[in-house]
Amino acid sequence: MLSKVLLRLGGGAARHPWRVIAAWLIVATFAVLAASAFGGRTADSMTAPGLDSGRAAELIERAGTGQEGMTAQVVVTPLDGGATFFDDDGARTALTRLQTEVTRLPHVLGTSDPAGALDAGGDTAVRGGLVSADGRIAVVRVQYPDQSRLSAQDLDALVDLGDRLRAELPLRIETGGDLFYAFSDPDGGTSELIGLLAAAAILFLAFGSLVAAALPIGMAVFGLTVGVAAMTVLAGVTDVPTFAPVLGSMVGLGVGIDYALFVLARHREYLARGLDPREAAGRAVATAGRPVVFAGVVVVVSILGLAVANVPFMTVGGVAVSIVVLIMVVASVTLLPAFLGVAGPRLARAGRIGRALQRKNPGRLARRRDPAAGAAAGAAGWRRWIGHVSRHPVPYAAGAAGLLLTATLPVFGLRAGLPDDGSLPHSRTERRAYDLVAEGFGPGTNGPLVIAADPAGDPGILDRLVGAVAADRGIASVAPTHIDPGTGIATLVVFPTTSPQDRATTDTIARLRTDVLPTAIGPGPATAHVGGAAASLSDVGRRTSQRLPVLVAAVLAMSFLLLMLIFRSILVPLKAVLLNLLSIGAAYGIMVAVFQWGWGGALIGLEATVPIVSFIPMFLFAILFGLSMDYEVFLLSRVREEYLRTGDNATAIVEGISRTARIITSAALIMVAVFLSFAVAEDPSSKMFGLGLATAIFIDATVVRMVLVPATMTLLGRTNWWLPKWLDRRLPRGPVGTDDTEARVTRAHLES
Repeated sequence: MLSKVLLRLGGGAARHPWRVIAAWLIVATFAVLAASAFGGRTADSMTAPGLDSGRAAELIERAGTGQEGMTAQVVVTPLDGGATFFDDDGARTALTRLQTEVTRLPHVLGTSDPAGALDAGGDTAVRGGLVSADGRIAVVRVQYPDQSRLSAQDLDALVDLGDRLRAELPLRIETGGDLFYAFSDPDGGTSELIGLLAAAAILFLAFGSLVAAALPIGMAVFGLTVGVAAMTVLAGVTDVPTFAPVLGSMVGLGVGIDYALFVLARHREYLARGLDPREAAGRAVATAGRPVVFAGVVVVVSILGLAVANVPFMTVGGVAVSIVVLIMVVASVTLLPAFLGVAGPRLARAGRIGRALQRKNPGRLARRRDPAAGAAAGAAGWRRWIGHVSRHPVPYAAGAAGLLLTATLPVFGLRAGLPDDGSLPHSRTERRAYDLVAEGFGPGTNGPLVIAADPAGDPGILDRLVGAVAADRGIASVAPTHIDPGTGIATLVVFPTTSPQDRATTDTIARLRTDVLPTAIGPGPATAHVGGAAASLSDVGRRTSQRLPVLVAAVLAMSFLLLMLIFRSILVPLKAVLLNLLSIGAAYGIMVAVFQWGWGGALIGLEATVPIVSFIPMFLFAILFGLSMDYEVFLLSRVREEYLRTGDNATAIVEGISRTARIITSAALIMVAVFLSFAVAEDPSSKMFGLGLATAIFIDATVVRMVLVPATMTLLGRTNWWLPKWLDRRLPRGPVGTDDTEARVTRAHLES
C-alpha cells in the first residue's frame, strides 16, 4: 500500500534528516560534475521525418553543395549615414576585411563576397542580393556545415569577431541567422530569481514564518539543480531544444514548490494536534504525499504523450521536462521530510517577523501561533463562499462556463507559425540585422527558400522550373541556379515577397509544392522539393497541428481512466476532463488576443504581433492538463475523504473544498508568479509559455476550482460517486487510493 510506503519513507527521512540531506548534496554534486564533464549545449533542430523540407535537405546533402548546413549573416552599413558602398572606398575596404575575417572562422565553408561583387559592377552586386540598391547596406552570407558538426562555440566566435571589428572598422555591424536560432542561450536566470522571490513572499504570507517559507524554496532549488544538470547531460547525448531549460525551470519550480506546500500544510496540521515533528512529517508524506506522487505521474505521462507528434525535438524536450518533474516528486517525499525533521517544532508557530506584523491584531496573532485555529478561520471564509455557490449552482455554473467559452472564442483565429527575428527587442543584434536586411532587400530576404530538384537527366526541366518559380506572385527574386556536376541535382535559392512569419509565406510554400513545382516538372521521374528554415518550420507547424487531436484524445482518455480508478466514479472524472478543457481553451484564447491581436502586449514587452509558435499549443496542452489534474486530485481527494466519512454529498463538497481552498489558492499564486516571471523574457516563445501557463493556472484555481467544481458537483448530487457495480468489480484496486476500503483504513490509521 502506497500510504504505508510513504509513511516509512517520510518518517525515516525525518528521523535521519542529515543522512538524507547529505545524500542529496552528493547527488547534486555528482550531477553538476557530470554535466560539466559530459554535458552539451542546447540546440534546436526543427525537423521531423517524412516532411517535404526533409526530402529537400536529403537532395541537397546528396549534391554536396553545403546548403543543407547552417547559415549566418553579417549585415553592415557605413557609420556615416550618407555614405554608400558604391562611392566610399574606405567602407569598401573595411567590407573586404570583414569578409576575409569571417571566412577564417572555424567551420566556415564559405561566404558571399559583396565587396568583390561591387568591384565587378554595382548592378551585379544588387542583382546578387549582396548590396542594397541604394548602396547603403551589404550582407555577408556565411555557410556552415550541418548542425551536428557545430556547437555554441561557433556562435560565440562569430559574435566575438563582430564585437572586435565594431571597434576597428568604420562600419555598423549586426549579425543574425540560423546559427543564432540554434545555439543562442535560452532566457532564464533573472526570471528564475524573480519567480523564487515571488514564491517566497507568497509562502511567507501563507505561513507567517520565514522557516516555513524557506523549506519549499530550498527543496525546489535542490531539485532544479539536479534536474537542469541531468538535462545538460542529456544534451550531450542528443539535441535538447533551447526552450527545454526554460520550460523545465518554469514547470520544475512551479510543481516543486506546490508539492512541498501541500505536504508542509498537512505537516503543520499534525503539529497543531500535538504530534512529534518527526511523526508529523511521516504522516504528512503518507497523506499529502500520495496525491503528490499521483499528480506527478499524471504530469509526466501527459508530457511524454508529446511523442505522438512524431517530431523528435518535441519528444526530447518532453523527456527533459519530465525528468525535472520526477526529481521534484522524489524530493517532495524524501528531501522535504528531512527538512521538516531538522526544523522540528518551529514550524508550529509563526516566526518573529510574522508575530511582529500581527502584533496590532491579537486575534490574528493567536491564529498565527495556532495553525489549526488559523486554518479553521481561513476555512470558515471559504466555507461561506462554497456554501453560497452550492445554494445557487445554476447561475454560477452558467455564468462561469459562459465566461470561459467567451475567452475561448479567439482560438478560432489562432495562426500557428514561428516568430522571426523581427519579433525580438531592438536591443538584440539579430533584430537589428533583420531590420537592416528588410530595409535594404525586402522582408522575404530574411527567410529564403531552397528548392532542390533532381531533373533525372532532363535539363529542360530546370529552365521551366526557374521560370515558373520566378513568375509566382509570392516570389521576389531567384538566385542563380547551382547544379552539381556529379549528381545533376540543382538547388535554387528563392526569396519570398513576405517575411518568414507572414501567413502569405506559408501560402507561397504550399502553392509551390502543390501547383508550381508539379506543373513545371510534369510527369516522370524528376522530383523537386521546397526546403530551407522557413519551409522546415512551416512543415513542423503543420505536423503538430495534425497530431494535436491525437494527443488531446490520448491525454483525455488516460486522465479519465486514472481519475475513475482513484475516485471510483464515472461523472467526477468526466466533469474534470471537461472543465480542464474549458480552462485550457480560455488560456489559448487569451494567448491569441495578446500575441496575434496585440491586446496588452506592451505589458510583457511584446514589440510586435506574432503568430503562436507552432509547437507551443501541443506542449501547453500536455503540461497544463497534467498541472490541472494536480489541483483536481488534491481537491477531490479531500472531498472524497469527507464523503466517505459523512456519506453526505453536500457536506463533502463544502468541507472538502473549503479545507483545501487556501492551500490551492496559495499554490496557484506561486505557480502564476513563477510563470509570469518568464512572460517578460526577451524571446517570444518564453513569453508564450509563461503567459499561457500563468493564465491557465489562474483560471483553473479560481473560476474552475472555486466556482464550477462546487456548482457542478452540487447539481450532480449523489450521482457524482456513481459507478456501476459490474464496473466496480472489474476495475483494479491499486496503490493510489483506488479502493474505498483501503482509503478508510488508511485514514483511520493515520488520523489516530
